[in-house]
Amino acid sequence: MVLSYQYWDDCVDPRDLEALWLDPDVSAEWLDVGETRGRKVHLSRDPDGEPYLTQIEMKAVAAIVISRHFDSQIDLEMICAISEIESGRQPLAERYDKKAKDATLGIMQLLPKTADWLIRELGYQTYEVEGNPILLFRPFINVYLGTAYLKWLLNYDGKERNEEFVVRAYNGGPKKAAHKSTLEYWKRYLSVKESLPFRKSLYNGPCPNDASGSGLPVSEIKGVNHAFWDSRASPEDMDEMWNHPSVLKEWSKCGEIRGKVLFSHDKERRPYLSRVEVKAVAEIILSKHFSTRQVNPAILCALAEVVSMRFVNGVGARTGLMGIDYPTAMWLYSDLGYKAYRVASVDDLTKPFISMYFGAAYLAWLSEYEGRQRTPQFVVQAYLAGPKNVSLQETGHYWINFEEAITHYERKKDDGTCSIL
Repeated sequence: MVLSYQYWDDCVDPRDLEALWLDPDVSAEWLDVGETRGRKVHLSRDPDGEPYLTQIEMKAVAAIVISRHFDSQIDLEMICAISEIESGRQPLAERYDKKAKDATLGIMQLLPKTADWLIRELGYQTYEVEGNPILLFRPFINVYLGTAYLKWLLNYDGKERNEEFVVRAYNGGPKKAAHKSTLEYWKRYLSVKESLPFRKSLYNGPCPNDASGSGLPVSEIKGVNHAFWDSRASPEDMDEMWNHPSVLKEWSKCGEIRGKVLFSHDKERRPYLSRVEVKAVAEIILSKHFSTRQVNPAILCALAEVVSMRFVNGVGARTGLMGIDYPTAMWLYSDLGYKAYRVASVDDLTKPFISMYFGAAYLAWLSEYEGRQRTPQFVVQAYLAGPKNVSLQETGHYWINFEEAITHYERKKDDGTCSIL
């Protein structure tokens, strides 16, 4: 495939180039070598004349992709280390994969069929790439889809996976994550990661009780995407929120105005919902769309605490407030007829009302899984681990975490139990 990039302008859109200029380290590096804002920016070249990203540029691309689309759910160092191993940070890298009988492309060496699958089945549709593999040579597109694949691996087969599994699975596929054939890749990864010039300590996020106490005023946070409630909810849903007495009281106290309601943000700049907001969203969704099912709103609120810690974009491999992934939402929409909200892409599931709606639908389905009325313990564990993975020994801790979370929303009954319906 004959393709040549001389300038950054050849392989990124103006928005992405502007984002790179706004990165202080990139800006300093570019100005030091004589680049000028408003003019084309040269790509660095190796002795063979192949373009490559400097480590500062690679870090910036990864950081921008994460902040826009994954909200700190993926380790930046993992992306940079894998890119170093896979391509040497060369956007035009291409390698034939004998097993797949196709070429892997770009900085993170993606197979075109993997990219198409991520777009079609998992809803990663920010960039229009399907059927046009040449676009995988573009750094932002390649890193976006490579990071989406890493996120999928983090929760492979419905189980939370560790760093070693994800890295080795990225190299050899999930079935080879524990095979000796991927061990050398893991060792090399650790060595490369350790040598990165911008090593940082990992931040695992606050516990649920800390989210509302560690926030920064959004006005002091530069570059936060989707800071406003109004960008993540329809006008009708915003009216419902303003008409909710507890929300009205909270928003009025904070000085919010219609059309520009700010999300709260934690110290990592991640938007989250207050408990008042979570409860209101749950009550609105249930009253409008599940009134005949009589689902307990406190259940949904507690699940949001456990699944996402109330973060708008989710935590780890789980997407959105309720942790519902794109395939599950599409199945609920297409097969079970839950069509009050439409899901066009995975980004829609970071909208609180949409996430809560499909979370409630999934909860309702689980409550009668396989035609049987299920216990609260089963439903909660099935929601978090999948109905086929429920076992007291393996998933019992989910119920313990849930019982602790629900105390923020309702008192237990005298017998110490709670009910789903």
